[in-house]
Amino acid sequence: MPLQVYSTLTRKKEPFPKKRGEPVTMYVCGPTVYKPSHIGHMVGPVIFDTVKRYLAFLGFKVTWVVNITDVDDKLIKRAAELSTTVPALAEKMTADYHECLKKLNVTGIDKFPKATDHIDGMKGMIGTLIEKGHAYAAGGDVYFDVSKDPDYGKLCNRDPEQLEAGSRIEVSDKKRNPGDFALWKGAKPGEPKDVTWESPWGPGRPGWHIECSVMATKILGATIDIHGGGLDLQFPHHENELAQAESATGAEFARIWMHNGLLKLKNEKMAGSVGNVVNVADAVRHMSGDAIRFFLLSTHYRSPIDMGEWERDEQGNPKKPLPDGMLSAKAAHDTFVRFAERVKRVTGETFAALDLPTQSGSNARPTATMDQASFIRRFQMHMDDDFNTGGAVGVLFELVTALNKIADRGKLEDPAAADESAKAEFREGAVLAKEFADILGLTFTGAAPAAADDKLAGSLIQLIVDLRTTLRTEAKKIAAKDDPVKAMLYDQATKVRQQLESLGVTVEDRPTGTTWRMG
Repeated sequence: MPLQVYSTLTRKKEPFPKKRGEPVTMYVCGPTVYKPSHIGHMVGPVIFDTVKRYLAFLGFKVTWVVNITDVDDKLIKRAAELSTTVPALAEKMTADYHECLKKLNVTGIDKFPKATDHIDGMKGMIGTLIEKGHAYAAGGDVYFDVSKDPDYGKLCNRDPEQLEAGSRIEVSDKKRNPGDFALWKGAKPGEPKDVTWESPWGPGRPGWHIECSVMATKILGATIDIHGGGLDLQFPHHENELAQAESATGAEFARIWMHNGLLKLKNEKMAGSVGNVVNVADAVRHMSGDAIRFFLLSTHYRSPIDMGEWERDEQGNPKKPLPDGMLSAKAAHDTFVRFAERVKRVTGETFAALDLPTQSGSNARPTATMDQASFIRRFQMHMDDDFNTGGAVGVLFELVTALNKIADRGKLEDPAAADESAKAEFREGAVLAKEFADILGLTFTGAAPAAADDKLAGSLIQLIVDLRTTLRTEAKKIAAKDDPVKAMLYDQATKVRQQLESLGVTVEDRPTGTTWRMG
């Protein structure tokens, strides 16, 4: 079936509005950079990076923009708490955000506009809204007049009075209507100069919502194809963004509105204000960025992502390094890691280096004995159904499971007994797995703790593994099954393995020898 995408604006799935080969524009609201990025900040980037990857796979040419909010009340407050400047704090937290994106293989963002680089454009749009009667100046502030926008509330499908009752709107006696929102905020006494700009309405700074309207239309045009962001941004941010953009330009602001579900811990949204955040920098000490990405893609993007339980002791300290849901995802992701290692052992090629098929040429998709067509059809069926990555991940699991059975049946890790036809079939299937993984942005890599890269630590682990191998070898030399020495040697070898695993070292016995890895 053709690609169908659910739009929040229409409340239904619709055919994608562009033809293959045509350019697609996508804008996704980025972070307010006042604190380190937590896992919740990565949900949108991972999802929309996957959306872009699949659109590119289908032949679309996608330009994707994610903004950086580097001026905001939260930044001003946090900078004061840390005795630093807003620009310095914003620069540091922006660098942290970029590093987190890199860890989770989010590579598709084309531009990262900063709000402070578009102040003139914001003043220009505010001036246009005043001229058209959609906004008014009041004592150094400028407000959008919601009563002048007849379809205000259409994104949330609620009228302005309902929206006002269900949201936290700044109270001000300068407003004509309680639901009016700030386009420009006049400077307050004592505020730092680095967050103040001159304007026709007096010194001050832009409101949050006007930033995205200006950056999106400036870079991508008056009408963009996809506007994305978290469900928590639907109101007031996206509702206000839509209202002011369409009132200023007279054009449809976005053809499709996509809202991803939120990351939750014990049914609460992950947020600094709740105090339940898991920073990316902390999480990657215990599971790879690839495993975190896998975790975020295992659920349909419009559904909440459940992190599971996170038990704490009497002092409030977590009993485990991460919530149960993330640890379960890591265990499931290990299947992919072990498969990639197996690809290297069987084919001599790393999983990352496998050549993907093209329409023509020496690496065109071959005809294999396994039913690749079924896997391809079902994978695309899920992705065409509103980018259902959870279903697509399930097909990828089935494919890897089938390939592992081929490897076992063909004895592909025993050079003396390997079936060459099964080896060819395995490699062709591995290439297909690589194609699916690339669309999802997965690399099949595990965690790489510092100890794994330390030469001395690696040598010591290898020494212990070799001693265990010696114990097993000597045990095998004893013919009698009930010999107590034989039992003792095997028992000691088992204890060595268990101790290594308790330290995060996985030991695997294979026909070609024993291997180990961290994680």
